[in-house]
Amino acid sequence: MKRVFYYITLGFFLVFALISLYLSSSIIFDWFEMREAQRDYVLFVVWVNFIASFLYLGALYGFFRYKKWTWKILGVSALMIFVAFLGLLIHIDSGGEFKLETIRALVLRFFITTVFAVFAYFKLVKWRKTIN
Repeated sequence: MKRVFYYITLGFFLVFALISLYLSSSIIFDWFEMREAQRDYVLFVVWVNFIASFLYLGALYGFFRYKKWTWKILGVSALMIFVAFLGLLIHIDSGGEFKLETIRALVLRFFITTVFAVFAYFKLVKWRKTIN
């Protein structure tokens, strides 16, 4: 049963990473006229999401190979997203255009990334020490 939960969690995270990669890259590279459809996007937030999606894929590799450094990659991703959120707040304060969706998405992305980082830490570092 533990393995089923583990693989369902990894499957969810894989879908999350691939959706992040698709959405951010389609705005950056203007695939399918997504840039026009997403008016008022904040470019540095999109770039952070793009970079984070590659870090997510690296973390997934670490999950599958049971690497202890997986939680560190996710921690760096969460930190990047938090800094992007602070940058977004500065952008908003200086009168920059934004969507309310951007704030919601960053908060959700930060929460999901942090949960996976904690999960990776306990699964691959903390609990593994008690087993060995």
